[in-house]
Amino acid sequence: MNDATSQQAAPVSTGESTREGVAVMRQILPVDMVERGRCPFDSPPGLQQRRGKGPVQPLPLLNGAQAWLVTGFDEARTVLADARFSADKVRHRDATSLQPHEVAASPEPDTAPNVESRDDGMFVFMDPPEHTRLRRLLTGQFTVRRMRALEARVTEIAVEHIEAMAAAGTEADLVPAFALPLPSLVICELLGVDYADRAEFQERTSTGLNAKASDEERAKARFELHAFMQRLVTGKRAKPADDLLSGLIHDADPPLTDAQLTDVALILLAAGHETTANMLGLGTYALLEHPEQLAALRADPTLIDNTVEELLRYLTIIQLGVTRVTTQPVTLAGVDIPAGATVVIATPEANRDPQHWPEPDRLDLHRPRTPHLAFGHGVHQCLGQQLARIEMRIGLGELFTRLPALRLAVPADEVPLRNEMLIFGVHSLPVTWA
Repeated sequence: MNDATSQQAAPVSTGESTREGVAVMRQILPVDMVERGRCPFDSPPGLQQRRGKGPVQPLPLLNGAQAWLVTGFDEARTVLADARFSADKVRHRDATSLQPHEVAASPEPDTAPNVESRDDGMFVFMDPPEHTRLRRLLTGQFTVRRMRALEARVTEIAVEHIEAMAAAGTEADLVPAFALPLPSLVICELLGVDYADRAEFQERTSTGLNAKASDEERAKARFELHAFMQRLVTGKRAKPADDLLSGLIHDADPPLTDAQLTDVALILLAAGHETTANMLGLGTYALLEHPEQLAALRADPTLIDNTVEELLRYLTIIQLGVTRVTTQPVTLAGVDIPAGATVVIATPEANRDPQHWPEPDRLDLHRPRTPHLAFGHGVHQCLGQQLARIEMRIGLGELFTRLPALRLAVPADEVPLRNEMLIFGVHSLPVTWA
């Protein structure tokens, strides 16, 4: 759950071109740069082919626009931390959101801000100081006390679902039986969402993230999810409880509007559910396909923290789509990038930069822990990274401890991948423990 990933997961309430740009990001890049190849855990082939050609490269888009691709770890951190690279997709034209006719009509980067002020709550698409205020309010809600309380609840939820799987037989699809409900229930509790409403939220979010869904289907899902969150905000304003959303409503000075609160809740709900669910599913798949690494974890359960960090680096489920727009000319790694240019961060490649990790394409649970970009970097770094780590540590730990014979129930090449989705993972993961 992080600001970078939220840019793909969250419906945007301000700026139609921004909304559609998030949905069509995959449609304006060559297929070999967004779809995984023979190994589902490696970067797409088109990205791998760019290795050794520089950490910053020109990136022609299929809509006719020119962008810049960043594959180097240090360069990616610079982009994410440098104020000259704007996250504000409302004020600045992002080339990945443009249709071909828009590019043809105005091929040069537009450096003029589109709006004077912002009154929405889409903090992942904001720069300081607007971003700073909302970020500070949210940080105040992710308290140590709340995270500790959620840790106990994560354990309860994980154990309940593993026991339910075991009681139902010796086979299950791990995605709906475990990977999806665990983070879904946790983020719903964090925000104070009724358990009974989680299926509605899950369906709407999945449709909004499906690049193969029609424009009409995505629009309908966004509208319904927005209405869902509006009802939740109205309810919390009338009857507050001990949850994050109630805290944002009643602790902010000056107060946030219902529209701002709805935007914030949408980001947190979508990002906190979708990303961790896919890491649990894909992470389990990766460990089952690397038996020597799984054996090391089972022999030494204290490796679980290292396991989580290595899986975050190795898998990097954020597909291409973390973008920034330059507000002035910038020279990065010796490459001159003009003002108004769109910069695309290839996070899967940045997290496998051979300058930072020896044998970066190898899963190694004993690898010394070093910083990675799975949770972003800079002012937009993951708000809920502590919670995400808790969910992965407890979820994977309980799963492999309580089901020691866990293995795939189908050949590995029959596991359906989420290649058409903006956040990578598996659609289903048939497993058995007989």
